[in-house]
Amino acid sequence: MNQAKEYVNMEVQIISQEIIKPSAPTPHHLRTYKLSGKDQIAALAYVPVILFYSPTNEMSSKNSDYLKKAFSETLTLFYPFAGRIKDVLFIDCNDDGATYIEAHVTCNMSVILQQPDIHQLEQLLPCKPDENLDELSTRVMLAVQVNYFDCGGIAVSVSISHRVADGSSLVSFVKCWAAISCGVDHHIVDGVVVDCTSLFPPQDLSGIKLHESFRNDNTYCKTVTKRFVFYGPKVAALRGKLSNGPYLDRPTRIEAVSALMWGAFVGEENESKKVYKVAAHNVDLRKRLDPPLPQHCIGNIIHTAMAKWPAKVVDYNGLAGKIHESISLINNDYICQVYADSITDQGLLAQIVKDPNNWSLFGFSSWCKFPFYEVDLGFGKPIWVGTAMRLMPRGAFLLDTRDGEGIEAWVTLSEEAMLKFEKNPDILAYASVSPRI
Repeated sequence: MNQAKEYVNMEVQIISQEIIKPSAPTPHHLRTYKLSGKDQIAALAYVPVILFYSPTNEMSSKNSDYLKKAFSETLTLFYPFAGRIKDVLFIDCNDDGATYIEAHVTCNMSVILQQPDIHQLEQLLPCKPDENLDELSTRVMLAVQVNYFDCGGIAVSVSISHRVADGSSLVSFVKCWAAISCGVDHHIVDGVVVDCTSLFPPQDLSGIKLHESFRNDNTYCKTVTKRFVFYGPKVAALRGKLSNGPYLDRPTRIEAVSALMWGAFVGEENESKKVYKVAAHNVDLRKRLDPPLPQHCIGNIIHTAMAKWPAKVVDYNGLAGKIHESISLINNDYICQVYADSITDQGLLAQIVKDPNNWSLFGFSSWCKFPFYEVDLGFGKPIWVGTAMRLMPRGAFLLDTRDGEGIEAWVTLSEEAMLKFEKNPDILAYASVSPRI
């Protein structure tokens, strides 16, 4: 009831909705895009990003036409995004198109930016991240919503099916769209579509319910998501505090902030019946393979690094060290060994899936260093980049602050765990809870 009252002054009114097709037909020999084993096990969800732009003199009805035209041209390069999934093995690149929505938001953009809330952000999306994707053959791979605020500000939200794309794929698409809309020759022609089936062979996944084991967690449907911001100076101080320890000399930004959040969660979990404490980080493999893959290529080209903490006592340097160790292990030889047999038999992750009740898993997904803040669609660079992605049932979604020095973490926990987490003195020493943009 309180949420309904809080957002009553914000209404999103659809102005137009259409399906935009690629500007040129996909050649017949490219009409079938094979899904890799990693694509097959990706969550049935949309991955969204929202780019907020201040009012400028460049905004006009002409911009709308330019954006649509550039969107159509970009789809020609990223042609699987305009197709439809067939079975679980491939995408029919049939040029059926992607959804393009324009909407009017009946408030100023400051209403959202004064204290970003995930429920408000969801209203700006063309489809919810967890929208029912059971009928995959009828679902678009890509959807966009351009939101116009009363003040003249714009929020552009882009949602991509996780079955065909990871975060790196998403940023590649929006960068290319922005370049084309501004008349820049982007030079992304080759290397967008790469066959990864030899690296991650498709599997017979009938009867395997990888994500359902976590959805059966009794906290899954009773979660809260809040935004914690670790500003640059605080991150630098945290890295300094966690340096020169027995486990790690100096952690990265992500290692330090992840260790702090994982430690706060582990500290509260010590009284539970969970036997093992694990932190999972999704790691981009494109530059870790030999030979490396193009950074702008699409697909789910990631691996989950698993760090295990055996002790009950929280040691932040030790936690950072375990995270660092788990990520550093991932190279070409490691990947070839792990995926030599079954895509679902990945050691520790397989154990957790089979018996989730004994494992306390905290997940991390990072978009840090992804150049979303460089995406100029014709009216300047974003003043803020957000998402409405929840890492369920417990975890943190990490993005850069605008200056690139800090980290914004969208943390999802059970209601009970969140009450403890947001009052943890170590968290409060380095993070601001839901601050104004």
